[in-house]
Amino acid sequence: MNEIYLSKSLFIKGIQCHKSLYLHKYHPEWKDPVPPSREELFESGSEVGIIAQRLFPGGINIPYEPDDYDKQIKLTQEAIRGGIYTIYEAAFKSNGVFVKTDILHKEKDGWAIYEVKSSTSLKDIYMPDAAIQYYAVKGSGLPVSRVCVIHINNQYIRQGDIEPHKLFTVNDITCEVLGMQDKIEEELERQKNMLLGDIPDKDIGRHCQDPYDCEFIGYCWSHIPEDSVFILKGNRTLSYELYSKGIINLRDIPESMVSGDIMFQVEAFLEKKIHISKESIRDFLDTMRYPLYFLDFETLSSPIPPFDGTAPYQHIPFQYSLHIIENEGSEPVHHEYIAEPGTDPRRELTERLLSDIPENACVIAYVANFEKNRLKDLAEYLSEHRRKIENIIANTIDLAIPFKKRYFYHWKQNGSYSLKAVLPLIVPELTYENLEIRDGNMAMKAYKMMHETSDPEEINLIRHALLEYCRLDTLAMVKIVERLKEMVG
Repeated sequence: MNEIYLSKSLFIKGIQCHKSLYLHKYHPEWKDPVPPSREELFESGSEVGIIAQRLFPGGINIPYEPDDYDKQIKLTQEAIRGGIYTIYEAAFKSNGVFVKTDILHKEKDGWAIYEVKSSTSLKDIYMPDAAIQYYAVKGSGLPVSRVCVIHINNQYIRQGDIEPHKLFTVNDITCEVLGMQDKIEEELERQKNMLLGDIPDKDIGRHCQDPYDCEFIGYCWSHIPEDSVFILKGNRTLSYELYSKGIINLRDIPESMVSGDIMFQVEAFLEKKIHISKESIRDFLDTMRYPLYFLDFETLSSPIPPFDGTAPYQHIPFQYSLHIIENEGSEPVHHEYIAEPGTDPRRELTERLLSDIPENACVIAYVANFEKNRLKDLAEYLSEHRRKIENIIANTIDLAIPFKKRYFYHWKQNGSYSLKAVLPLIVPELTYENLEIRDGNMAMKAYKMMHETSDPEEINLIRHALLEYCRLDTLAMVKIVERLKEMVG
C-alpha cells in the first residue's frame, strides 16, 4: 500500500469523495472541460501566492516539475542543508504522500509551514489541507514548529505600493492541525485501500459540490434527465431529499412535498405553461418615464487591489453601455465607454457617464443592485460627484422585477430570472452564442488580458469584443421592454 502515490490535492479530493479520487487517479480522461471561472480562480490564486512570498523575502523557489517529484524533493533538501531559511514551494514526501508547501520558513524552534489562500477568511475546509502538509513534512524528518494559514484582509485599502503585511492576515492553526493527525493517517490508509480495488459504488449527493465542485459531474450525473428534480431553484435540500426517495423526474413529485414557488415551477414545466400577468406587467411599466436610459457595467475584480483607494475583490467598473430612448417609438441611441488598459478607470468613466445621463433621468438596469452598488462605490470615491450619482441611483428601475416576481414566467426558465435565461424566450433573435465574450467573467478576463499585452492589434480585438458584448446587454433590455409592452397591448 505504501507504494500508492498520492499528492496533497488528490488526498483532499479523496476526503470529499473516494470515487472522485479513484477517477482522478485512474480515469482523468473522464473529467469535465475546465470552465473559465476555474481557470480564473487558479490564476488569481497564483498571483496571491507570489505576493504573499513578500512576507518572507529572500527565499528560493522550488520549481514544479510534473514528471519529476524526486528532483523537487532533492532540491528542497539541498536548500535546507545549504542554510536557506525561506523556501517557496518546498517539496516533501512521506508514506506515499507528496506535498508542496506555499512557504516554508525556519524559526528558532523549527520550521513553520504557511499555506496561502485567496479567500478573505479562515475556513474549516483549509484544515485538512494544512494537516496533510504537516503530516508529510514532519514524516520526512523535518522539525515543524508551526502551521499557519495566510488569507486576504478584506479591510485593506491600497495606497501606493502593495503592503503585504497589511494585505494579508496570518492565522496560527497549529493546535487544530496537531489534533487531526490521527484522523489524517486513518483517512490516508482508507484511500490507499480503496485505490487497490474497483471503482467505488458511490452515488451522487451533496459531496459533488461541497466544498468544491467535482470535475466528474458529467460522468457521475449522466443518469440524471433534463426534467429532473435538480432543476428546482432555491431548494437544493429538497432536490436531494426527493432523489434519496427514488424520485428523479419532476412528474413523480408528490404534491404533498412541494408548495409555493416550487409548485409553480413544477406545474409550469410539466404543463409547458407560459404565465403572463398583464396587470402586474402594466403596473411595472407605468413606473418608467421617458427618456429611458438602459445601463450596464462591466467590472474588474481581483484579490490584489489594482489601484489606490481600492480594496480586495472590489468591483471596479471599467466599461459601460447605455442605450437611450427619448420618446415612445423613437429609435434607441447608443453611448459607450471603455477604459484604456493600465489606468484607474473610475474618474473618467464617472465623468463620461454623468455627461451621458442627465438629472432625474429614468435609468433601467437588469438586477439593478449590481449597478447601484457600483455607483455607490463611485460616489464614495468621487465625493464631488456624490449628489449626481445618488440621483441616478434613486431613479434606477430593476428590469428583473417582472421576471423575479413571475409577472412573466416561461416554463423553460427552470426557475431562473437571469438575463441569459429570459432573453432567448422573449427576444429569440438576440443571442450571445456567436460573441467572443459571452458573460461577465469572460469580460473581466478579457480586460485583464488587455493590461497584459502590448500588441496594439490584440488590444483592438479585445476592445471590440468587449464593446460588442456590453452593447448587447443594454440592447437586450431595450428589446425586453418592447416585448413586455406588446404583451399588455
